[in-house]
This record gives sequence, C-alpha cells and structure tokens, in this order.
Amino acid sequence: MRIKTALHTSASFMAKMAMAFAVAGVLVACGDGETICEEPIEIDDSSTSYSDSLSSSTITQESSSSEMAISSSSSAAVPSSSSAVPSSSSESPYFWNDEFDTIDSSKWTFEIGTGSSGWGNNEWEYYTDRSENAYVQDGILHIRANKEDYEGSKYTSARMITKGKFSFTYGTVEARIALPVGKGIWPAFWMLGANIDAVSWPACGEIDIIEAVNDENVVYGTNHWQYNGNHADYGNNTRDYYGTSKELDITQFHNYKMVWNEKLIAMYVDDFKYQEIAIENAKDGLEAFHKPQFFILNVAVAGNWPGFEVDDAQFPNEMLVDYIRVSK
Repeated sequence: MRIKTALHTSASFMAKMAMAFAVAGVLVACGDGETICEEPIEIDDSSTSYSDSLSSSTITQESSSSEMAISSSSSAAVPSSSSAVPSSSSESPYFWNDEFDTIDSSKWTFEIGTGSSGWGNNEWEYYTDRSENAYVQDGILHIRANKEDYEGSKYTSARMITKGKFSFTYGTVEARIALPVGKGIWPAFWMLGANIDAVSWPACGEIDIIEAVNDENVVYGTNHWQYNGNHADYGNNTRDYYGTSKELDITQFHNYKMVWNEKLIAMYVDDFKYQEIAIENAKDGLEAFHKPQFFILNVAVAGNWPGFEVDDAQFPNEMLVDYIRVSK
C-alpha cells in the first residue's frame, strides 16, 4: 500500500527501455493477455520500511496458527440475496472464506494505533478494534473511518489482518466489495508476505488487489517486491490498462478477483483485467510471490498517495465487504 508512479510510456521509449532493462529478467504480460513482454522495473530507493511500521503495531497471533499452500499450475447497494457458504461446511468449494456473519476472531486480528510514521505512509488515522470502526450488519462487514479526536489523532478507522491465522500460496481470490470515495480517503484490500517479520518489507512481497484514492472511481492493482536491495513495483488500473478502460462507480458492489498461480498474478473487476504480472521466472526478488501471504482490509485517511487534503464532510465513510473466498 504505497505511493504509485506512472508506468505507461510511448512505444518507442518502451522499446529502448526493454533493451536497457533486459538484464533484470522481469517479465510482465502485455495487454492482449497472450504475449509476455519485458518491462522496466520501477525502483524506489525510499528508506521507509514497512517493517518499521508493522513492528510498532499491536499484533496478536494464535499459537495454533498455520500457513496453507495450494498446489496449482459510502453508500452502496447491498446485495438482494445471499450466496453465503459456511467455511465450516464439508461441502464448501473454498478452502478459506469469510461470509461476514460476524467478525470472526479466529480469522482476523485488529491492528491498533498509528504505526510508525503513519504505517509507513504518513497516514493520519488511529486504528481501533471498536464497533464504531468495524462492525457487521446484515451479513456485510463495515470498515468505517470517522472524524473524531481519539488518542491524539483526528480520525479513526480499522485495519484487519489474517496474519498468524491464515496465509496461502497460489489460488483464486474472489471478493464482493464496495469502496468509499472522498478527498483524502484510501481504502484497500491487499496482502503481505507471511515472512515479513523475518525478511522485512519489501523483501516479503506485497500484493495490492484493490486500492482507491480520493474521489476517483478508479481501482488500482500493484505488486511490490525487493530488487537489488531496493523497492520495486509494477501496477496498473481500471482507467488505463494498455489502452482499455472500465467505467466504475466504486461505491457500488463489484466482484473483484485475483488469479495467482506459479506463472502469473492477474486482477479483475467484473471480469475486466486491470493488472497482470508474470512471476514464472522467479528471480530478481519475484520469488517473494511464490511464498505464503496474508490478507489485510483497511481504510486509511490521508497519506503519501492520496495527499494531505481531507474533506471532513465525507465522514463517516465506509468500505463494505460482502465476502472473501479463496479457492484452489
């Protein structure tokens, strides 16, 4: 969940850059979905480490926690019907899912506080585990950002993680989510490597399935990793994916999907692809995407990416999550 940079350039420039960066060996898929092209790696030599922000937060892990791996090649329209599949059902087609009948403490942990340097991004919110910031109503999880004075901060919100309770490698993730919009708002559904405590960020790898900022109706998908000791990233969005675009009202529910296998990571909204990266050649830091990752749901207020102008009239503002489902 880091500040993004523009990655699209002219064809002639890209041809020159492909030659210059061929040594990196990092491959990404072209917009046609068939051809694999060589793209330059975005390098960010920022000294800010995600591990610094994580180490100062409150994280609870169960002693029985385990990692699972698969072998594999704010107003929103609430859904009119439920297709919930209980995670405990032996007939469930998912090896992990949450239909959000409640906030299940065996699946999620709340991170508390402001982190280090605003969770590494100079964010302004204070994350809590209160029902004022996270609650379930009619089978929908609400993560609510509020304008209030709390523990020295001017805003509160919630950040939920599955670290220490569920992580996985490879699979198809499907989620039905409605996102908030507003100046200074920054909702996200994303993942971090389960080995972050051992190797730090960005060596652990980060997969941003959904991010949105401010009052844009645009969804961003991005991958972050470490290359030659520095931060590298590659991302795209629904506004411009190799000359294609998807018009969205992100405040309404949409079906988001991530396909993650040994060859690639691809992201879709309502079957429109907005991000893909080839990871089959697992070198130059891309090996991070062949190891277990855990989920994060949060709504940030302000920060390096959305900026530091916040419209207080938007609050309370919520991200709504109908379900998250992971299948083989």
